[in-house]
Amino acid sequence: MTSLDPLSVGALRVRVSRPVRRSRKGLRATIGRTALAAAVVLVLIVLAAPGLLAHVSPVATSDANLQGPSGAHLFGTDLLGRDVFSRTVYGARPVLLASLLGVLLATASGVAIGVLGGVAPRLVNALVMRLVDVFLALPVLLIALILIATAGSGVRSIVLAIGVAFTPGFARVVESSVRKLRKAEYVEAARVFGSSTLRTSWRHLLPNLLTEVVVLGSSAIGWGVLTATTLSFLGLGVRLPAPDWGSDLAAGATNLADAWWLSTFPGLAIMATILLANFSGDHLMRVLDPRAGVRLGRGFRHLATRLSRPGGETR
Repeated sequence: MTSLDPLSVGALRVRVSRPVRRSRKGLRATIGRTALAAAVVLVLIVLAAPGLLAHVSPVATSDANLQGPSGAHLFGTDLLGRDVFSRTVYGARPVLLASLLGVLLATASGVAIGVLGGVAPRLVNALVMRLVDVFLALPVLLIALILIATAGSGVRSIVLAIGVAFTPGFARVVESSVRKLRKAEYVEAARVFGSSTLRTSWRHLLPNLLTEVVVLGSSAIGWGVLTATTLSFLGLGVRLPAPDWGSDLAAGATNLADAWWLSTFPGLAIMATILLANFSGDHLMRVLDPRAGVRLGRGFRHLATRLSRPGGETR
């Protein structure tokens, strides 16, 4: 029996491990691209033309009360005979609108506060960031409940609640990145040549923050969906009979033993949306290199080019 050379065994392990790593990386990239494409298509259909998926009015009642899933009603019917599938499709609109607009508001305000805190003098930076730390110490749901109790219930209030509650997280991350970028040579060179703080922030700091902001925003959408549905579940969102995942989930919770489909399908829709948002955010994180320094003017063109290549690879 011949003995194996340790070097040959190590080389064999390298040859075996490399295809495995490449296959895993390719699988993750495929899942990420699929999730991102599915998320974009579903959001466009649900927001623009939900009738393409659901042909029955979500508020139309019938005599078919509490019927289980069947060919006539894919997700069954509720206590008033309304089609649960139609309510699930149309119920995505307020949730997606609230989460997307809320995250967009949080992104804009968080980036503004973070850049201000990063370029401001020490005293202003300390005051701004200590205020941000106070809000970070409070639970997101508590901030949202306080704002909705003040402004009233509804989709607009949920947008405001998500925007205000998520702003401190964006501000903290952006401020930390700005403080690091201020020490870069090109930023110091711009100051030497007489560039103002506003011009330096717009021309040199914001473009290099684009990648990080896009990844943070896409990852925050899942948390926005969870927050919006939680508030609706508590009765602070869309009022019945208007369709909404959170309110339908709460309405079916009392009949979970006898009519499991009332809460199961809205809950599965919430879970699927959060998973799609998380997979899309992870894919964007892999595709976009945080050290690439993407320019603000060509950011979306650069993003589209990298997403169209297999595995997000660049040449």
